[in-house]
Amino acid sequence: MNIQAVDRYIEEKLNESIEELSRLCAQPSVAAQNLGIDACADLVAERLKERGFEVQILPTEGSPVVFGERKGKMDSTLIVYDHYDVQPPEPLDLWKSPPFEPTLRDGRLYARGVADNKGNFIERLHAIDAILEAEGELPCNVKFVVEGEEEIGSVHLEPFVKAHQELLSGDVCVWEIGGVDHENTPIQMVGMRGICYVELHARTANQDIHSGTGGSIFPNAAWWLVWALSSLKDKDENILLPSFYEDVVPPTEREKELLAQGPEMMAFYKEKYDLDGFLKGINYELELAIEGVYEPTCTICGLTAGYQGEGSKTVLPAEARAKVDFRLVPNQMPEKVLSQLRAHLDAHGFEDIKIVNLGGNPPAKTDPDHPAVQMAVEAAKDVYEKPTRVIPMVGGSGPNFIFQRYLGVPIISSGAGDSETRAHAPNESISLDLYVKGAKHFARLLKLMGEYN
Repeated sequence: MNIQAVDRYIEEKLNESIEELSRLCAQPSVAAQNLGIDACADLVAERLKERGFEVQILPTEGSPVVFGERKGKMDSTLIVYDHYDVQPPEPLDLWKSPPFEPTLRDGRLYARGVADNKGNFIERLHAIDAILEAEGELPCNVKFVVEGEEEIGSVHLEPFVKAHQELLSGDVCVWEIGGVDHENTPIQMVGMRGICYVELHARTANQDIHSGTGGSIFPNAAWWLVWALSSLKDKDENILLPSFYEDVVPPTEREKELLAQGPEMMAFYKEKYDLDGFLKGINYELELAIEGVYEPTCTICGLTAGYQGEGSKTVLPAEARAKVDFRLVPNQMPEKVLSQLRAHLDAHGFEDIKIVNLGGNPPAKTDPDHPAVQMAVEAAKDVYEKPTRVIPMVGGSGPNFIFQRYLGVPIISSGAGDSETRAHAPNESISLDLYVKGAKHFARLLKLMGEYN
């Protein structure tokens, strides 16, 4: 492959690629609100068809999956996993520019979904354009699997992948994430924690009641839910569900070694998030790194009850809700955590608290010394100014377990992410400089995949 010609195309055609990315980001596709999903799937399919991919929009019980395949020079196959759904943009008043009106400022493109994950999807297509322009064909087979429910836990992806194992089969999978850390060091993220996401419902009456009339004689749904939540975890951060920790597997010595090679994060986190310290009295770097990804969590993500508008309203809430996520580590399973949660609430007198399962995935990881990981590291050598750091596990979650269980593929990463992307938050963005580097890295991955066996 004439890599110089590929790089030149990526640089010279950047504006056209950013325009294409902006069109995709302008299309809302909020899975949590079922907003714009089908229209965005159509746009994704069109993008792939324009590159000569054979494309199918395949139904699931929820959002459709866009599948595209293009044959290459060699028989090896790279699976590319992306998603076209995005997080809700709220709170809207914190955006400096409208979330679905992509805006360039100071070398960054701002829009909801631009970092997670539409930017990486279009950046990869940009690399493919460059290779096709320089070579006329791809060095390997490429299969895109682009789903529309990642942001709500990939609820229907497992039965889809299970039913389409032959169609989706390949040798290596590039995940949706990738990029650099806060020191601009390229990173390979080869493992993700699992997640079990639930909503807890408490209802004590058929309507809100005047707090003067009922405050001392009627049950308050908000208090009932707060008491239930307070039973889940103690002040030392121990999660109190029965047998919750029995399946937890600690990091291997190799994984600890890789974590120890990472940058010092304590001072960075304190400054970035204006913190005085960390939970459990964490006071040294390796402890922070291990706790941050190999310790399961129970997090209250949102609370809703009663009146929350301006001024006062003396009301006794009849209903209260809380969104809670459990981040899971090897070898915990979300289905087991659901049963543990139900057993815990029942044992503590909260049988009437309703649990709504909002989705989940088990944790999964790739051997950090796998040849595919080494290939991804090699592909980054002449793109970034620093050697790549391999991260054995990250705190986030995704459906990587599904791909490993049914397709048996190692998972590597590549992309344009950095510490300023603000994924899931207002003013989400990507760096154009890293967008170019991510495209160059992906192009080199494709080149090396042509030699992979």
